[in-house]
Amino acid sequence: MPWWLLGISMVATTFAADTPNFVTQIVRQKGVSQNWIWWAFLLTGMLTVFVYAKLWKRSGVLTDLEFYELRYSGAPAAFLRGFRAVYLGLIFNCLVMAVVIHAGIKIGGVLLGLTPLQVVLIGGVVTVFYTMLGGLRGVILTDFFQFILAIVGAVGAAIVILRMPEINGVQNLISHPNVADKINILPNLTDREVFIPLLIIPLAVQWWSSWYPGAEPGGGGYVAQRMLSAKSEADATGATLLFNVAHYALRPWPWIIVALASLIIYPNLAALQDAFPDIDQAFINDDLAYPAMLSLLPKGLIGIVIASLIAAFMSTISTHLNWGSSYISNDLYHRFMKPAATEKEVVAVGRLSTLVMMIIASLIALELGGALEGFNIILQIGAGTGLIFILRWFWWRINAYTEIAGMVISFAVALFFYVNGKLEFFEPALQLADWEKLLWGVGITTLGWLVVTFITRPTERDVLTKFYLKVKPDTYGWKPIQHTLTEKNIELHNQNVLGVGIISMLTATLLVYSLLFGVGYVIYSKFMSALIAVLIAIICSFILIRLWPKLKMDQENE
Repeated sequence: MPWWLLGISMVATTFAADTPNFVTQIVRQKGVSQNWIWWAFLLTGMLTVFVYAKLWKRSGVLTDLEFYELRYSGAPAAFLRGFRAVYLGLIFNCLVMAVVIHAGIKIGGVLLGLTPLQVVLIGGVVTVFYTMLGGLRGVILTDFFQFILAIVGAVGAAIVILRMPEINGVQNLISHPNVADKINILPNLTDREVFIPLLIIPLAVQWWSSWYPGAEPGGGGYVAQRMLSAKSEADATGATLLFNVAHYALRPWPWIIVALASLIIYPNLAALQDAFPDIDQAFINDDLAYPAMLSLLPKGLIGIVIASLIAAFMSTISTHLNWGSSYISNDLYHRFMKPAATEKEVVAVGRLSTLVMMIIASLIALELGGALEGFNIILQIGAGTGLIFILRWFWWRINAYTEIAGMVISFAVALFFYVNGKLEFFEPALQLADWEKLLWGVGITTLGWLVVTFITRPTERDVLTKFYLKVKPDTYGWKPIQHTLTEKNIELHNQNVLGVGIISMLTATLLVYSLLFGVGYVIYSKFMSALIAVLIAIICSFILIRLWPKLKMDQENE
């Protein structure tokens, strides 16, 4: 598939029905600056673009779980592949889909008057049906049209809401008493209680330490799935770059505008409850304000916006269903249960698992409290595992036991904090903020998997040698394998471009943040600041163009 289509498919997948709800919730609670809890993942994305995209493409695997038996050896590698197929494809994937479905329930309830069960049944049946029929190619092609519809609906809604008499333009919006203290793009640097959890922790720890769908350190999940289906290393890199630019720089502001406007129309949860008395009180939260604002749109436009939200819902759910079913069918059933299965049998298992995952995710969705709660749960579960996914390409000593330990420990820590938060076993002794729980999770998990790495046997040398020759990572961290190759008179590759990749990553990160700030400053009518941001973006673009050839990517498939 071409880079531009794959990039748009990734953007469409992350443009979920829950995303505008999630942005609305955090803006209403702590302002625009709280978006840094996900804006910080841009560093992860750009690291994938300039360091890992070409490595994934060189691996030649069908799913990212096949990587385990390419990189590791023996029974631990096989167990890890099978376990991750269930852990990610079924458990974790269903939790992510549940967050999206939960948002769909709120949208359907506010805009269409549907019950939660009706939303689950209608949305689930339609999406499962075309995902079963179309496979990955069908998902990618439909993503293209769904993204266009979704972005048109989001921008159109923001423009019309700004023209409402109660809002009366951007200047009245940002100067309103309910809004004025929530428009800052950067958190208050003089308030440690604000800037540490919103800026320091995400930028210093969260982006490299936590596994999160669409922002996996080192690439993975459906992002890896798209990169692996690219025409070449250059296409895989270009697709991921397009995804990160659009995801972080171009898309957030229409949602932010609607979120800020909602503070005027629905200043608190009581106002939302009064406006929608038929909505179950369990679903009344700040994330409900986004569909609540859309309900005020004029006829015609509201139809387009509803269609755009349905498109956003379908593009995300279809990708996760296809991604999860590929794990169950290829990495569990075909690899372990029936290696001699025909293609037809594997596809049938994939279709059946698609249906089962949708049912499980729908049941979980009915129990969630809000978009932010789902985000924090997912973040905590992956806390401390991110560094493993970054280092396994560049440090020969990482083995299958490392990853198993990371998964088990991080999940146990997350489960402890979640259960303790619900049942209050150790309260008030453990009254920790979400960012403090994240730090504890990262610290405990990282220490645990490091100990396990050094007390267990490394991967077999033959497996490591084949991996090194196939993927051609930089030589850093592979000295013992290089020594083995030298003894066998095997020519070593010269692919030491990690430094160029990291410089490109930092430059591209600055470029996207400049664009993000620039758009915001234009909206706020701070034109001098916007001009400075644009100039920085132009300089960064020029540097990236000069660095691109030095990344040594194949332009065509080998």
